[in-house]
Amino acid sequence: MNAEEIGRVLDEIATLLELKGENPFRVRAYQNAAQALRGLTEEIGAVIAEGRLREIRGIGPDLADRITKLATTGKLDAYDQLKAEVPPGLLEMVQLPGLGPKRVKAIHDALGVATIGELEYACRENRLAKLEGFGQKSQQKVLDAIEHRRRYSDRHLYHHARAAADAVTEVLGAQPGLIRAEVAGSLRRNRETIGDIDVVASADAEARDAIMAAFVGMPEVAEVIEHGDTRSRVGLESGINVDLRLVADRQYPYALAYFTGSKQHNIVLRQRAIDRRLRLNEYGLFRVGKDSAEAEAGDLVECRDEEELYRALDLAYIPPELREDMGEFDAAEKGTLPRLVEPADIKGILHVHTDASDGANTLEQMAAAAQAMGASYLGICDHSQSAAYAGGLTPDRVRRQWDQIDRLNELLDGLVVLKGIESDIRGDGSLDYDDALMRGFDFVIASIHSKLKMTEDEATRRILTALDHPAVTILGHPTGRLLLAREGYPLDMQAVIDRAAERGVAIELNASPHRLDLDWTWCRKARAKGVRIAINPDAHAVRELAVTEIGVAVGRKGWLEAADVLNALPYDEFRAAIRRRG
Repeated sequence: MNAEEIGRVLDEIATLLELKGENPFRVRAYQNAAQALRGLTEEIGAVIAEGRLREIRGIGPDLADRITKLATTGKLDAYDQLKAEVPPGLLEMVQLPGLGPKRVKAIHDALGVATIGELEYACRENRLAKLEGFGQKSQQKVLDAIEHRRRYSDRHLYHHARAAADAVTEVLGAQPGLIRAEVAGSLRRNRETIGDIDVVASADAEARDAIMAAFVGMPEVAEVIEHGDTRSRVGLESGINVDLRLVADRQYPYALAYFTGSKQHNIVLRQRAIDRRLRLNEYGLFRVGKDSAEAEAGDLVECRDEEELYRALDLAYIPPELREDMGEFDAAEKGTLPRLVEPADIKGILHVHTDASDGANTLEQMAAAAQAMGASYLGICDHSQSAAYAGGLTPDRVRRQWDQIDRLNELLDGLVVLKGIESDIRGDGSLDYDDALMRGFDFVIASIHSKLKMTEDEATRRILTALDHPAVTILGHPTGRLLLAREGYPLDMQAVIDRAAERGVAIELNASPHRLDLDWTWCRKARAKGVRIAINPDAHAVRELAVTEIGVAVGRKGWLEAADVLNALPYDEFRAAIRRRG
């Protein structure tokens, strides 16, 4: 196990202990150890091998021994015993918004509820409302959370699906006889959440059986749902289903296009073929009269790849991300498709937290990691003082951090660390510090973190007021959504975009895979109004800086070019772009 995986186990142990009502100091010890591992900037194996594990703050001899066992064997008897002692449904209940371990334990002890289904039934019978510490509002919130979970139970976050897909394609790529393989479907289109994973591959006919056997035999497979010569379907331990389709190499471009485009995109594509006396399906592009996999070679319009397929239909190549039938065909005909932003276009990393607030790593560690990634500027944005729960910075602590940044910049070569803040937008739309302190920041990200229950008018007015403040550079995670966990607050986004355009404020595409907010559908509208998008990792640890690439993937889906992205600007241009207003 690596440090991140061990951290997840330690967090779960803490939750299990809390569900059992164990000593809170013991619970906190596991939570602190998990946090410490998340902040580790080197391989856990090297730390263990060199006997330095106990040098990490919060890790004593007992925890060091358990972490070592997890790292070397992937097993821990105490963890297995805890899981056996606690009903598994309680862990699922803890995942519901608003229900932490203490509340779940109270429900279990008082009502004997051990699964989400039993919890829903108890709510329907009005038993939760009568439980001390709950009430009608709390009961309704639980019912809403259960309904939300049910609605999205077959969806998976982008980064989880991408990791699973990469593991599959790695296995396939090692198989003799494989010619080409690529992920298709909504994952290739960079949707924020994914249902199933589709993989299309081409192979020599004599190699297909062995390739399929390797696919269904992967260690990650929990269930073989279907096993055939040209199509197999498996369920992974992660809960994600994967379909593999094997085709002859001459069929590969057509199959890849067919299984990549949305339903609406493919309908238009097929109609274009019909208009040109052709027929398109997953087997090929045929002249009228032949439409099956048995078509004679002379009837097939030969295309070596997708670019040639689109060209055969009188279109410029449409990148996978744009295949949603949302204007891409008109742009492809006119030659106005965007040159989509690439990860290499990103010059600066903004919205980074340190251990001064709720981050896991020091300022110096975050700077070293950003420098190693090739960034030319790094924007530190710890929480402001209203976010006391996250260690928000008081004015005195802000000034101390500024001094620390000044000293660090004297030592750095090739990286500039910027003095930023993630300032809370308070209920009335005002920011967290007085104007004098605000003038000292290089840039300000304004975000809502509290009082999320708002009407559309209240939320819109609150944000518009914040955008009017001359210190605001970027509007952070504008809707406050958490994918598959919490809907964003209602917002007149067009009004927000219009005000951002008037005030010269950028809008964040928060690259955390749990947020990906601004939604891609609004990125294109912001671009049309001249509003720049800041693709920010909202990193709370060194390893989270890498999620910037996920934000770029979603930005591509929103038709963004490098010129549309604030932190794709070279440093001098970036400084000019964020010059204070008013």
